[in-house]
Amino acid sequence: MALVLSACHPAPRSATPPTAADLAEGATAAPPKLVAEAFLTPMTPADNIDSPASWRGADGQLWLIATAKATDKLVVYDGQTGKHLRDIGSTGTALGQFDRPNGIAVQDDLVFIVERDNHRVQVLQLPDFKPLGVFAGNDLRKPYGLWVNPVQGGYDLYVTDSYDDGEDAAGNDILPALERLNERVRRYHVNVEGGTVQAKLVRSIGDSSPKGALRVVESIWGDPANDRLLIAEEDETYASEFKVYNLAGDFSGQTFGRGLFKAQAEGVMLRTCGDGGWWITTEQGKERSTFHLFDRKTLAPVGSFHGNTVANTDGIWNSQQVSARFPQGALYAVHDDQGVVAFDWRDIATALSLPQDCGK
Repeated sequence: MALVLSACHPAPRSATPPTAADLAEGATAAPPKLVAEAFLTPMTPADNIDSPASWRGADGQLWLIATAKATDKLVVYDGQTGKHLRDIGSTGTALGQFDRPNGIAVQDDLVFIVERDNHRVQVLQLPDFKPLGVFAGNDLRKPYGLWVNPVQGGYDLYVTDSYDDGEDAAGNDILPALERLNERVRRYHVNVEGGTVQAKLVRSIGDSSPKGALRVVESIWGDPANDRLLIAEEDETYASEFKVYNLAGDFSGQTFGRGLFKAQAEGVMLRTCGDGGWWITTEQGKERSTFHLFDRKTLAPVGSFHGNTVANTDGIWNSQQVSARFPQGALYAVHDDQGVVAFDWRDIATALSLPQDCGK
């Protein structure tokens, strides 16, 4: 579970940044800063690494867990060094097996994995990766990403479902009509007790207006304190931007990032700082990934950065878990389908003139 710190005093900025509305009209921001990666895991191209998540055990161990789409397993690394530790799972439909695992999230001692080609969500328990159950197999068609929100009595889980209407002659997915995009996100209430998983579909989500429709979806994250659900729009023929919904599943009428993202909008995470903080978003450049930060409350851009190496990033994971190597946490980002890099939050904060420690 991420560690939420108690207070935040952002450093003053010398100029007022453009607002989210400015960027919607095509305004540009300052060039991204360079932040060196803290480590790069071993490269395993055959795995087709997609998304990472981290977990800190009771003994202080920090694990970085990533989905491997092509080899149907989870890859476990040391979260402080990037060293490969072990692989979990195999190809199949049984518990503990996977078929194209994609999105992953860790909450408490549970790992939630979206399996695109098994059309389901699987739940494992740490530290043993014990399979507890699966759900959503009767609902999901082409699921990709997820966000898990702990609530009283269990978890609310949101899963993106980028189903299509088959393929055209060139092999490209055919986008359904806007009125059929009303099930782009599925919201479930999940209860885990006594080693078993129970899940109930609460609502299917998706606006049918041109502005609010979710055309191509994968990455999703929420902010309960501000009743926001951010969903990346990945249809570059329309726009690379983020749609803002509320947690109930209604489109707020707001989008941001159009004009700023030059490549596909991808992974999104929230880094909290007291009652403030920043949305960390990903521009999936094939040669270089750029990470754009937006103010948690106003959604105004506060800066961007790139690394020396990381490119073609799918999933990201913001860890605010304290460790010896990363005393203020880390940002993990997939690199070119082959591995995962880590950024030290202190380096990001220094580059963008943000607080390193929200407790001071």
